[in-house]
Amino acid sequence: MVRRNKLRHFEDLHGWDHVFEPRFDEELGLKGTWGEKVILELGCGQGAYTIALAERNPDTTVVGVDIKGARMWHGARKAKDNLTNVRFLRTVIEDLERFFNENEVDEIWITFPDPHPTKGKAKKRLTAERFLKIYEKILKPGGQVHLKTDYTPLYEWTKETAPETGWEVTRDVFDVYAPDVIDELLHIKTPFERRHLAKGLTIHCVSLGFQS
Repeated sequence: MVRRNKLRHFEDLHGWDHVFEPRFDEELGLKGTWGEKVILELGCGQGAYTIALAERNPDTTVVGVDIKGARMWHGARKAKDNLTNVRFLRTVIEDLERFFNENEVDEIWITFPDPHPTKGKAKKRLTAERFLKIYEKILKPGGQVHLKTDYTPLYEWTKETAPETGWEVTRDVFDVYAPDVIDELLHIKTPFERRHLAKGLTIHCVSLGFQS
């Protein structure tokens, strides 16, 4: 039954106009087509944060990016009949430059990524230098990268290492639900995040801007 559902989900994705699943030999002519203002959510999973960002930014194209189509299907299905400003792109983060022009993206959100806690996997973290170099190219001048995580070591590591590669910490929020933090976008709660909060975990956010 699980396999049958996955196959049905993949068939749905193939037929939806707001979902792009380029193969390695296809570009689909996506560069420069996303709209005047563009927000990305990287590693979007089921797309709950992507949907919430789109609902709060109706004049912006919000693109959820992930490689796992079976997860993406949930958000894509919800957006299909309810939101016209949502897109989903099924690809790896390393290939973003194939689909976005330089200076095409306004903001990037990275919400609850795999922290890759062992030192040997630091290069896999989505705020590692090799990924920041990609973001630097596709972001508009003044564009921001926002990391939201419950994993304190990743939050601290990002603050420590990003400035070494030319990025500036533009916002540092240890607890996004502290009484003095008023930010609608930070307070978006996905089902995944609610599970973390139920365990008493603190949710952090650090925003980065490239120092050109």
